[in-house]
Amino acid sequence: VHDDAVEAVLSWTPGCNPTQPGRQPFLEPGAVVLLTVRRPPLHGQVVDEGQDFSSSWWPPTLLALKDPDAGGLYVFLDEGQRVFDRLGAAPIELAPFPLDENIRNTKRIAQVFGSLCLEQPEYKGLEGPPVRFVACSSDDAIDAADTEVQRLTEVEGWPPGSVALLTTKHRHPVQSDTVERAGWDGYWDDFFAAEDVFYGHVLGFKGLERPVVVLAVNGFRDLSRAKEMLYVGLSRARTLLVVCGDPEVIAAVGGEGVRRRLTM
Repeated sequence: VHDDAVEAVLSWTPGCNPTQPGRQPFLEPGAVVLLTVRRPPLHGQVVDEGQDFSSSWWPPTLLALKDPDAGGLYVFLDEGQRVFDRLGAAPIELAPFPLDENIRNTKRIAQVFGSLCLEQPEYKGLEGPPVRFVACSSDDAIDAADTEVQRLTEVEGWPPGSVALLTTKHRHPVQSDTVERAGWDGYWDDFFAAEDVFYGHVLGFKGLERPVVVLAVNGFRDLSRAKEMLYVGLSRARTLLVVCGDPEVIAAVGGEGVRRRLTM
């Protein structure tokens, strides 16, 4: 995406305020139109996290194809992780092809969030280390997560770049400070550099992963999508998952099956 196109979009798209501290710019329908017309025609497009794609985003997406009728459109989605309040369905008439094997997460991680999946997958990953759970109040979840990150990197020897600390409500202070100091571009540059611990929010970590994720369940702003947010947070780790939070809150949001898997 060209930088000048993004700047033009953010200057007039309703709801976007890139100057608001701590607020990550987001794109609405007009933005997708502008970005697609500024790109060279494409032979095909792959859309990930398609469950959060607005219905008004699909027409300009198709217009970006060199041949809208014969061009390829491939959409990956998981309705169980629909965390944004947008309505839309991919303009594909073929029957969906279910991906029913989980090879991203270890079996132990996948079993924790398995009950949150709309369709039960087959766990194909390695066995992996046990999932760790630190019981604490929602208010203490970030402090507990900081302690776990320190233990992982300074005592157990995990490379800092392999670890992400995610929150479910308020952002971690390190995330806020990084964005204020380096801007969103610098913040994401740090993620892709993978040289240090990454601090993020589950809503901004959809589709991303790290070998180790420490999830601080520090509450939820919107209970109507809390279950989906918990699902996202629990599924971002490939090798080791550490969860810090109130078991009662986790059970209320994710069900007794998730709490039982974490505390067994």
